[in-house]
Amino acid sequence: MTAVAIDTPTPSLYPRLMLIRSETPADIDAIDALTQAAFGQPDEAKLVTTLRQDGDAAISLVAEENGVIIGHVLFSPMAAPIRALGLAPVSVAPEHQKQGIGAQLIRRGLSQAQRDGWQASFVLGNPDYYTRFGYSVDTAKGFTNVFAGPYFMALELTPGALKTPFAVSYAAAFDQL
Repeated sequence: MTAVAIDTPTPSLYPRLMLIRSETPADIDAIDALTQAAFGQPDEAKLVTTLRQDGDAAISLVAEENGVIIGHVLFSPMAAPIRALGLAPVSVAPEHQKQGIGAQLIRRGLSQAQRDGWQASFVLGNPDYYTRFGYSVDTAKGFTNVFAGPYFMALELTPGALKTPFAVSYAAAFDQL
């Protein structure tokens, strides 16, 4: 397994004036509304709120365009013998989906995770989407997790960090889903 260079610029097919930055307390209501709209239900918005309240929002970034929050991504610490993050959720306003905003948020979050010394990241999702960021179902094989299976993926942020499989658990807020 090799670590992936995360900070590689990717040309956007949709050039726009968009700012990606850390969330602030002033963004909380907009993130909640955005997440509910993106998923069409309140569960993921409740997850974000609980993660934040529990102190488990290690990296929380927003995409802002013309002063409006149009995207959000959150990474939370996982229980593991190394410094590992779980990616979830990533939300983009329905009218802005399929334009690369989620991908830019994920790449920026992974780049920040590397700079902050996180060693790995895990995600539960569609391999067709998340493999573009370096996540791999094969890399996650052998790791013990309640979500282990064909949609559970891992990404090494530090070379050798995932050499030996171990048990890994998402933050307690995920137990409420």
